[in-house]
Amino acid sequence: MLRVKAHVLRYWETQFSMLRPKKNRAGNRMYRPEEVRLLLRIKELLYDRRYTIAGARRTLLDERKQDEPQVELGFSEAERRLLVAEVKEEVRTLLARLKREPVASPR
Repeated sequence: MLRVKAHVLRYWETQFSMLRPKKNRAGNRMYRPEEVRLLLRIKELLYDRRYTIAGARRTLLDERKQDEPQVELGFSEAERRLLVAEVKEEVRTLLARLKREPVASPR
């Protein structure tokens, strides 16, 4: 969805303390919509504005302190993609469970 590799996301988790996704039973990270918005902001700061990691971290912390509402543009697409990804993951989990458990024959 962000078009960055998974190892980049894991690295960002180590550098930005406010980014702490939950993990499901399989150990996969489950990002909430607010975390996706934070990831999009981090990507913007690092890739578009060419901030350093420290500069991006400082900017995000300053933005949190100001308590100014941020303008949200284009997140409906991000939220839709997040929902689709969650549905796909659930389908994969169910499929794996079905493969492990034998199906009883109807009588």
